[in-house]
Amino acid sequence: MTTPSIPVNPSRREFLQRTAAVAAAGSAVTLPGGAWAAGSDAPEKKEVRIGFIPLTDCASVVMASVMKFDEKYGIKIIPSKESSWASVRDKLVNGELDAAHVLYGLVYGVHLGVGGPKKDMAVLMTLNNNGQAITLSKKLADKGAVDAASLAKLMSSDKREYTFAQTFPTGTHAMWLYYWLASAGINPMSDAKVITVPPPQMVANMRVGNMDGFCVGEPWNHRAIIDGIGVTAATTQDIWKDHPEKVLGTTAEFVQKNPNTARAMIMAILDASRWIDTGLQNKMKMAETIAEKSYVNTSVDAINQRILGRYQNGLGKTWDDPNHMKFFNDGAVNYPYLSDGMWFLTQHRRWGLLKSDPDYLAVAKAVNQTALYKEAAAQVKASVPKSDMRSSKLIDGVVWDGTNPAKYAASFKIKAA
Repeated sequence: MTTPSIPVNPSRREFLQRTAAVAAAGSAVTLPGGAWAAGSDAPEKKEVRIGFIPLTDCASVVMASVMKFDEKYGIKIIPSKESSWASVRDKLVNGELDAAHVLYGLVYGVHLGVGGPKKDMAVLMTLNNNGQAITLSKKLADKGAVDAASLAKLMSSDKREYTFAQTFPTGTHAMWLYYWLASAGINPMSDAKVITVPPPQMVANMRVGNMDGFCVGEPWNHRAIIDGIGVTAATTQDIWKDHPEKVLGTTAEFVQKNPNTARAMIMAILDASRWIDTGLQNKMKMAETIAEKSYVNTSVDAINQRILGRYQNGLGKTWDDPNHMKFFNDGAVNYPYLSDGMWFLTQHRRWGLLKSDPDYLAVAKAVNQTALYKEAAAQVKASVPKSDMRSSKLIDGVVWDGTNPAKYAASFKIKAA
C-alpha cells in the first residue's frame, strides 16, 4: 500500500487525514532519532545543495552538515558558498541550488516578481532571530553621529549626499536600514543615496569611503570595529526584538517534487539549531568552524563575542545583550509565522517596491510551509506556537500583529512618494 502524497502546504485537515492514512498503511517507520525512513516517506533526493552567504547566521546550515545531523534523516547537505544574494536568487530560480540560507524578503520578492524573475517560492523555516546591526563610519562618529538621532542632526546641518548600503533591495537589511532611518525622520528614498553591496564586501567598501553607513549581518559589523573603520549605531534587535531574519528558502516546485526531502532538511537544521543554542561550548565550536576559509573566512574573535551577546560599539561602550542572535531558543525561532512574511510585504509596499497592496495573507499562506514545518517539528520534538501570527512592537512604538496589513503599510508618515 502506498502512502498518500503530501500537498505543498496542506491544511490542518489534510495533514490529519494524511497522518491517519500513514498510520493505517503502516508504512512510516520511525528510527530512534525520529527520522522517517521507510516507503514513500524516504527522502526523494538524497543529496541536497544548500547555498549560503558568509555570515554568522549561516551556522545552522553549516553545522547540520559538519556535525552530520543530516545523515540521521537520510540526506547529505552540501553547503555551497555564494558571492551575493543576487547569485543565491538566480541559482534558486534556475535549480542550481536545492535550497538556501536566504533573506526573508528576497524569497517574497521573487514570489511576486519584484526586482527580478518571478517564481513561486517556499519558506521552510526561520533560521535565526536578531543579530544584525547598523554600522556608521568612524568619520561620521567623529562628527558626532553615533545613533539615529545624532545622524539626523548631522545630516540636517552638514548637507551633502549621504550614502548607505544594504545587501539586497527586497531583503531584511534594506528593511531594517530604512525603518531605522525613518524612525529618526530620515527618508531613505529622498534624503540619502542607498546602494547594494554583498555582505563580505561591506567592510572593504567602507574602508575606501564608498559609504557612510551600512546594515548587514554579523560578523561584518564587529569586523568594522576590529578594523577601526566603523561603529555600531544600532542592533536590529533594537529595531524589532526577536525579529525574523534568514530563512531556509526554496522553490514551491522543489517542495512539491520532494516533500520528504524538504522535511528532512528542516529536521536536520532544527537539530543543528538546537545544538548551537544548547550552551557556550557548542557556540564556541560553531564560531571556530564557520570562521574557516570555506565558510565565513574571518577571525574567530570577529564571530564569537556577539553570538554570546557581548557587544561593544567601537567607542568604548560595552554591554551584554540578552536578545543576541538565536538559532533555536526552545523552538521559538524557527516557526515560519505568516505575520513575519506579511511584514516584509508591508515594507515592500511602504517603500514602493510593490505598487499596490497584494493579498498579504494569501501570499504568506502560499509561501510559508507551516504544515510541513509542523510535521518536522513533531518528529524532533520542537515546540510550535498556537497561532500563525505574532505581535511585536517596533522601535517607533508601532505594533505589528498582521491583522490589517494594508492599513499598516499605509500608516507610515515617511514612505516612498
